[in-house]
Amino acid sequence: MQVGPNRDLVRELSNSIRNRTKIRFGLYHSLFEWFNPLYLHDKENGFHSRLFPTIKTLPELYEIVNEYEPEIIWSDGDNSANDTYWTSQEFLAWLYNDSPVKDTVVTNDRWGYGVACNHGGYYTCADRYNPGKLIPHKWENCMTIDRTSWGYRREATLDSYLRIEDIISSLVSTVSCGGNLLLNIGPTKEGTIAPIFEERLLQIGNWLKINGEAIYESVPWTHQNDTVTKHVWYTSRKQTNGSVDVYAIFFKWPQDSLLVLGSPEPTSHTQVTMLGGDQSLTWVDCEEGGCIIVSLPTVTTPELDLRWAWTLKLTGLDSNRI
Repeated sequence: MQVGPNRDLVRELSNSIRNRTKIRFGLYHSLFEWFNPLYLHDKENGFHSRLFPTIKTLPELYEIVNEYEPEIIWSDGDNSANDTYWTSQEFLAWLYNDSPVKDTVVTNDRWGYGVACNHGGYYTCADRYNPGKLIPHKWENCMTIDRTSWGYRREATLDSYLRIEDIISSLVSTVSCGGNLLLNIGPTKEGTIAPIFEERLLQIGNWLKINGEAIYESVPWTHQNDTVTKHVWYTSRKQTNGSVDVYAIFFKWPQDSLLVLGSPEPTSHTQVTMLGGDQSLTWVDCEEGGCIIVSLPTVTTPELDLRWAWTLKLTGLDSNRI
């Protein structure tokens, strides 16, 4: 409050998010600071002294939890020293048992050297982590629209930024394999968002307006990739009646408008539709068996003409294979 804008910006952000959205409020926190004299002193001592976490890091963590009650704490900057140096276990024990957010808080895995990808509410492992397969622990792909930076770069060129196709591909593959996507943008020093970031966010939003059913509240299916056609990813959602809807998201429209899928096991009750469309699609079994061929619609509506990725919804599949 006594430096910078002389405003409690974290409080203002917290109030705005909680009063205007359904988003859970969380905070990023870096355990270390590159040039803090106390940190450099501990580093020179091989982290056998603990001045920095005792005087700076831990009081700060307790303060932000008690003051702002974040339901996500995204810890970072831990790799230089182990969790004993950071006193991570003691802080996390308090956080999950006695803090004001003990019943709802979630944390990641960056709490000391060797902790990432081994312990944590969800794994982040490394920046841009995407295993491409289902793993037995909740995980997150934290990535940036800028290919190399987490901040704003005045010297960046158009090639410095991911295409919307790349971002949606990362989103779909991440969710298909049971992960969350954390997508970072770097605001300017004035707090504004550069037009290239704004465009990418709006494009993702437009795609999700049509295909969000396959992303939000979805869970991994039996298969993540199709067994016949490349670049087809699956998600699923269980319905209140116990049935499971399966979603096949594909990135390349076949020239003959016939999409071959090898993973779904159809029944006489199987129906296929495309999100954004309003009609059932025709499908047949492959002559050689082991796959189905779906006749895709002619792309004539704005909803289907996004050209980045499309989603088929399959219902009535063989319940013994779901």
